[in-house]
Amino acid sequence: MWDIAKYSVTEHLRDGSTAELRALRPADETAVLDALDQSSTQSLQRRFFGIKRHFSDKERAFFMNVDFKNHVALVCEVESPERTMIVGGGRYVVFEPGRAELAFVVIDAWQGRGIGSILMRHLGEIASNAGLRELTAEVLPENRSMLAVLGKFGFKPAKNRDPQTMRLALCLGKEGP
Repeated sequence: MWDIAKYSVTEHLRDGSTAELRALRPADETAVLDALDQSSTQSLQRRFFGIKRHFSDKERAFFMNVDFKNHVALVCEVESPERTMIVGGGRYVVFEPGRAELAFVVIDAWQGRGIGSILMRHLGEIASNAGLRELTAEVLPENRSMLAVLGKFGFKPAKNRDPQTMRLALCLGKEGP
């Protein structure tokens, strides 16, 4: 298996621009927080199921310190005239052997360019290569764009305990992405 902590690929977005999809690095913390600052309250609500602008030290450590085995995180980075910036990210966290939950966020100005689908494709491939059997996602019912992305990859409704969210699952393997 390759070193996922060094994962990096160049992708073309729907608008023709290019982006680097790469492994999250500890040094990315400021850029990640900057990206979240550029996200609307609606986007933050859809990602965190609440408006989350500040994170405790424990939460920051969880989001930034990934082991690339049980917790894999990728970021989407683009060049702007002023600087290089992170415009989205996705991750999965193994919650029991063979099963992981995934989540994404894309800053508002970059939504609709295919970043969620690109993140999903790469995380799906990494998860499958890592031997995971299932990916799950909790999504708010009004988050139609995320539901569309997951549906495109074959996620199906799954048993859910929370009536406020939709739980979707994708079996990996021959039927996977």
